[in-house]
Amino acid sequence: MALVNPFVSPTRTFLPLRVSAPPNKGLRWTVYSASFKPSLRSKHATCGATADLKAAPLADSEADGAVLVVPTTEEEVKGEYDWTEEWYPLYLTKNVPEDAPLGLTVFDKQVVLFKDGNGQLHCYEDRCPHRLAKLSEGQLIDGRLECLYHGWQFEGEGKCVKIPQLPADAKIPRTACVKTYEVRDSQGVIWVWMSLKTPPNDSKLPWFENFARPGFRDISTVHELPYDHSILLENLMDPAHIPISHDRTDWTAKRENARPLSFEVTERTDRGFAGWWGAEKDGSRPNFLRFGAPCVLQNNREMVDKNGVTNYFSGLFLCRPTGQGKSMLIVRFGSTRSSSPLAKLFPEWYFHQNASKVFEQDMGFLSSQNEILLKEKVPTKQLYLNLKSSDTWVAEYRKWMDKVGHGMPYHFGHSTISLPKEPAVVEHAPAGLVAGQSASSPAKGGIGTMHAPNLANRYFRHVIHCQGCRTAVKAFQAWKNALSAVAVTLVGLAILVSGKQWKAILLASASLCSIGVYACSSAIAMNTTNFVRTHRRL
Repeated sequence: MALVNPFVSPTRTFLPLRVSAPPNKGLRWTVYSASFKPSLRSKHATCGATADLKAAPLADSEADGAVLVVPTTEEEVKGEYDWTEEWYPLYLTKNVPEDAPLGLTVFDKQVVLFKDGNGQLHCYEDRCPHRLAKLSEGQLIDGRLECLYHGWQFEGEGKCVKIPQLPADAKIPRTACVKTYEVRDSQGVIWVWMSLKTPPNDSKLPWFENFARPGFRDISTVHELPYDHSILLENLMDPAHIPISHDRTDWTAKRENARPLSFEVTERTDRGFAGWWGAEKDGSRPNFLRFGAPCVLQNNREMVDKNGVTNYFSGLFLCRPTGQGKSMLIVRFGSTRSSSPLAKLFPEWYFHQNASKVFEQDMGFLSSQNEILLKEKVPTKQLYLNLKSSDTWVAEYRKWMDKVGHGMPYHFGHSTISLPKEPAVVEHAPAGLVAGQSASSPAKGGIGTMHAPNLANRYFRHVIHCQGCRTAVKAFQAWKNALSAVAVTLVGLAILVSGKQWKAILLASASLCSIGVYACSSAIAMNTTNFVRTHRRL
């Protein structure tokens, strides 16, 4: 998957990177390299901890040296792991609505995020203690979250402050409260700490050095996707598929550029892994990739321009598991280099819809991959044929899942597997006139019944989560309606007037309005119509 790909130059540079706070004491760091040689890169492997330097073992099959599973020479030790004791990316800060609650999920836990009257963020369990109705289906009244079933209102740390059905002389029961989750707003992203028992560990809150650099600018998008978060992350750390799957989607992806790649794993911990990669024929690995628990991936690079100025590039992927076979992704591509004058001519919504197209190009085969994993019920080692020249990160990720998967609701590891224990939640679109109108109201982000919840719909996957694109689509719809009305009026006047000159002027004006209607319709379609591959079109 790629929106823009700055990771193409053969120049090798080294990145002073920080994904989160310094690693906890007691973590064992292990460095693996096909042929370890003392170099500057070994500094990235130690990160202040003791390094255990070993040569990477050969693949399970060595007949032609092509298959790579990246097994370890020692038995993996599974420590205690609790998936709730992590920070998960909930939403882009700029897209959190001011006037409505936002229903979100992390694995199988449903939460509701909202801003109170003072603009402070709160995150509750998405369940009213009265009759279990979803609070995210409620509304905000004077900064308090109201359940629309019976009007119970909650504020602050989940305290119930109003029950309309309670007698005037009765006190609100102390148990009439909702569970709360800690949230943090960091670098433009809202993060949630999912544990209700353990206090938040701020040292685990991710921090991205490049995004804090002066002059760093990024384009951020949000996407809901119909496949498991592990399949999404696996896809995102797979640079080999970009030239094929996304051929001609942007200025860098071309199928004729598909080639063997070279990888070097320089860090392995129970918090993730990291390493360098690049084109095999260049003999260089200028790109630095880091995966951090539980679902953060970044691809970074430094490039020095002709004036000797170092520019920093980052592709950041923040993934949130949203249930069985579902995930939500925050994508952030940015750099310290000024964008080209040509790029400045395009509005932000254009880049966002192009990103939606990219995910649609992957959607078919990633959804089928999800189905096969659930059907076969075996670890990926028995299903995947991983290549040294393309799949190193994929094997590393599944091996990491072997270490921590036992502490997750479900996982598909390299050698282990844990199937979902909870049944998948089946969601339905609203039924009836009132429900349909509610779902298409501005508070819910829709603009008509054609945008009913459906993960196959580009509008539902992205636009309802993006304030900028939602505003753009509504503006184009308003301009389309206005220009259509003007065009009809001008044609009517042209019929009524008698002068040929006036008829020509009115009809020409009507034609210009019709062109405007077509342009607005095209812009709306770009944000609401799914991409179809040319060779698949019937």
